[in-house]
Amino acid sequence: MGTALTQGAIKAGVFEAKQVLAYDPVPAAITALGHDISAAESLNDVIYNSDVLLLCVKPGEVSGILSKIPSNTATSNELLVVSIAAGVTISAMEESSQNKARIVRCMPNTPALIGEGAAAFSLGSLATQADADFTDKLLGSIGIVYQVKETLIDTVTGLSGSGPAYVYTFIEALADGALLEGLPRDQALALATQTVLGAARMVADSKLHPAVLRDRVTSPGGTTIAGLAALEEGAFRSTTIKAVKAATEKARELGR
Repeated sequence: MGTALTQGAIKAGVFEAKQVLAYDPVPAAITALGHDISAAESLNDVIYNSDVLLLCVKPGEVSGILSKIPSNTATSNELLVVSIAAGVTISAMEESSQNKARIVRCMPNTPALIGEGAAAFSLGSLATQADADFTDKLLGSIGIVYQVKETLIDTVTGLSGSGPAYVYTFIEALADGALLEGLPRDQALALATQTVLGAARMVADSKLHPAVLRDRVTSPGGTTIAGLAALEEGAFRSTTIKAVKAATEKARELGR
């Protein structure tokens, strides 16, 4: 995800490659970022020599990293920290950094890797409008982005953060249904994938509610309503709603 955000922002002109100082315990990960990006010798090197710290680590590592922020930033709050760590609250990050940094909490998703991400962010108590503008450009460089209240970040996690996995499962199930009826596996998967891709693009481009588009392809007594009836028998919609709710509650649990 850090690679996707960095490469997307460079491509969009948010900053230049030569302005990036990266650290990763695995050197190959830095190499993958591209040319003209400098490799830091240590985590402290990044913290001490950056204006913005893009924090793409596991939740359990956040506190230890933020505690390393030097005390000489305590009065000016020179460092902006943009964190994508799931479940780690702004208050927890501000406490770990002892309010020595401006905090922005984000939740992107994996389609950011192909420039089709969906993300949201919330500002910490010390963050400025300029920080919001920067984060909007950063996340907007790899998809769509919304600024939301922090209480809704966990909901975004349950929806778009975890959502790709729900869609992958649906694509697989569509293909398996066709496989059951005799269509070759490669053709079934290709048709299922394009069906989901095309349907999503129609929703995005037409700006129509999905129910309107669904009704346009659902004829009385036809094949589509038969398929929809089968989905309803399996509680498809309510199960999907429950999936988002369960993922949201898990994100809240991680925050606690």
